[in-house]
Amino acid sequence: MDLSLRSFLPVVDRGWKGMHSKCAFPACHNKQLMRYIPSGRAGIRVGQLWYCSVDCFAMAARTPLVEVSNRRLMEMPRIPRLSLGLAMLSKGYLTAEQLRTAVAESQWRGEKLEKTLTRLGLASEKQLTAARAAQWGYPVLAQEHIGHLVTVDIPLALLKYCSAVPLHYSVASKRILLGFAYRVEHSFLESIEQMTGCRPEPCFITPTDFVEQMERITTAPDYEEVVVDESDTPERMARTLGRHAVQIAATEAGFTRCKNHIWVRLSGKRGKTDVIFRLKNATQAAGSGNSDVLEEIAASLG
Repeated sequence: MDLSLRSFLPVVDRGWKGMHSKCAFPACHNKQLMRYIPSGRAGIRVGQLWYCSVDCFAMAARTPLVEVSNRRLMEMPRIPRLSLGLAMLSKGYLTAEQLRTAVAESQWRGEKLEKTLTRLGLASEKQLTAARAAQWGYPVLAQEHIGHLVTVDIPLALLKYCSAVPLHYSVASKRILLGFAYRVEHSFLESIEQMTGCRPEPCFITPTDFVEQMERITTAPDYEEVVVDESDTPERMARTLGRHAVQIAATEAGFTRCKNHIWVRLSGKRGKTDVIFRLKNATQAAGSGNSDVLEEIAASLG
């Protein structure tokens, strides 16, 4: 028969083990015995690291913020395997003479080839979308898949920035069908998978379909998105995270980078908050030069 103290006091024993958990913030000033009072804070976990309080989390958050900020230096651009003109030519949408004329016109005017093709009436929106899909090697989604209501917990700021929109989102099957209007942003795909645990499947849709589908997007009731423009120092960003962590009683946090944005997800007892820090020069969007096109389409749709 086991007559050890452990057999009589299992709860105390488990509590004693917990008291030896160490806060990952090296400069933590909290006392070990004070961290596990029942009414105390549960702490915040970031990956394999655990912080005993919001204060420790906020101070330690400066390190991943700096690391994620510097990640852009290692990001390799993904170049499509075909130019848009060659894709249009290969699909039979243009003749060689039409392509030469359009290229010369676009260079003379200093505008994108697709804008020249549209202005000259040489290509339709659907043809340009099919050519982009051929460029990137992804399918084009038909019109019947557009217009369905989709509830998401993905920042709308990043969706608009990348000209992408969810067409189907199932947490149960861990699947997100994501329609892109201009180009597939692989850093966005990686960020979504990291933050949501769901694997995004990219496809192409027309800019008109993109605008229509964005109007069908709703956010989950326990989800909030906060966008911070012209983010300053990691210290200030960390303090912002600390404030939002308190509001939702955060227990978990994740950090990632998407183009010129830092995406931080805070999950807690009172919901989920995505904090998006828009860094300087972030206006040079992934779909740079396409924002005017989307605005014109949106205006025409009323």
